[in-house]
Amino acid sequence: MARRSLSFVLAALLVVFAAVGAGAQIAAAQTLRVAIGADAVSLDPHQTNDQPSSQVMRQIYDTLIVQTEDLELEPGLAVSWTQLSDVEWEFKLREGVKFHNGETFTARDVKFTFERLLNPPPGVAATAAFLIDGIVDEIEIVDDYTIRIKTAFPFSPLLSHLAHTALSILNEKAVTEAGLDYGTRVVVGTGPYKLESWESGSAITLVRFDEWWGGQANSERIIFRPIPENTVRAIELETGGVDIAYQLAPVDYLRLKDHPDIVFSSVETLSTTYIGFNAQKPPFDDPRVRQAINYAIDKETMVEVVYEGRAIPAKSPISAKVFGHNPDLEPYPYDPEKARQLLAEAGYPNGFSTSIWTNENFQRIQFAEIVQAYLAEVGIDVEINVMEWGAYLDQTAAGNHEMFILGWVTVTADADYGLYPLFHSSQYGDPGNRTFWSTPELDELLETGRTAGDPEVRLEAYYKAQEIIAREAPWIFLLVTLDDHGLRSNIEGFVPHPAGHHRLYQVIKH
Repeated sequence: MARRSLSFVLAALLVVFAAVGAGAQIAAAQTLRVAIGADAVSLDPHQTNDQPSSQVMRQIYDTLIVQTEDLELEPGLAVSWTQLSDVEWEFKLREGVKFHNGETFTARDVKFTFERLLNPPPGVAATAAFLIDGIVDEIEIVDDYTIRIKTAFPFSPLLSHLAHTALSILNEKAVTEAGLDYGTRVVVGTGPYKLESWESGSAITLVRFDEWWGGQANSERIIFRPIPENTVRAIELETGGVDIAYQLAPVDYLRLKDHPDIVFSSVETLSTTYIGFNAQKPPFDDPRVRQAINYAIDKETMVEVVYEGRAIPAKSPISAKVFGHNPDLEPYPYDPEKARQLLAEAGYPNGFSTSIWTNENFQRIQFAEIVQAYLAEVGIDVEINVMEWGAYLDQTAAGNHEMFILGWVTVTADADYGLYPLFHSSQYGDPGNRTFWSTPELDELLETGRTAGDPEVRLEAYYKAQEIIAREAPWIFLLVTLDDHGLRSNIEGFVPHPAGHHRLYQVIKH
């Protein structure tokens, strides 16, 4: 009798253990683990414009308008819009939307969001203000679910700007109560996921928001793991430590593309990688020096070596996917003799010493090393300085650099966003112009490009602007990226966005 009782107990325990094991498997399947290239800087959309932060924020917040993976514009928190005049738009807002803190979304939150970006409180750095600063003149609440936006001039890319993560709609109560803790300890949106925890440098954990207006997201949790080292990110994917690894290096793509448990989702992006000069610091204030360095570097070979064919050599500061791209620009040929000649004309027959900065990105470090070798051939001695991402952004925004390597994603797919913040004289530093270079003629062209209602007039302005940029050479155009995102084979529904801000609510982990 005792033996029979014992066997019943053992059988019952086996059932319990099996149930616990099954539960653990279900829980694991409901957690999506994503490796990104760096930690977020902030989860306050107004205080940063970097890619890793935006990749996380895209899951937390919604925008008035959504830019699809095909670069089409669709309703988001605005269900419809009407252009009332050249400078006035009316937006009908989605009703019944809840913020993560239980507050109801209304036109008041839209007005608050835009006005906070235009007039940030003390201690808030409105890095992304360039999206509407000097553009949006007035935000008028018509009723709880209708808002009108008046611009200071006819602004053609307005709808595209409203789809940018930096114009994600904030909750007035949450932001006001949190003060300077907003974006770190307190983060509130209307999106499919809400912030659960943020362990700096280790993990950002989001949990599903079951009251999201768009329906229930497929994964219960998303854990973003910042892994700057490309090889480590690839190994984590290979060993099952993560389910998705963003932007794998070409060498890792080639190594893993035939792996039985890994699939790749690749996309030509809106992102340009470039080498910039601080044009306010000698000798880079002389265009002949900037041109000389362009001649001294074999850019196509650099791209082929570093990216192993998984990138597109750039001839322009913006991708071919972007409206306004000038396809007729000719790149600087590799001509070290011409480089030496220009250096001598500029007063540097024996070269000079300088530095090139980059962040902890393997390909960018490789570029820096190759540039160092090329420039040594024409007498320029280059020191390489590798910096942590946040410090790198701060220091280049402050103008403390000489040469630097960076990228820019033309998120709106419109040349205004790809050129104005990077080359207009009003945008020095944080907004994007880290070369601290511009010209009155270029300023005028960029202003024409954003105000003209006729697309042909806009194209003409942008073509001429890119010709000036190429001639004056504040940049070395390097490449347009092909992003190779690695997925475990049990992942379904991931669709990469050319801007790099991928939506994950549809992703299923089997």
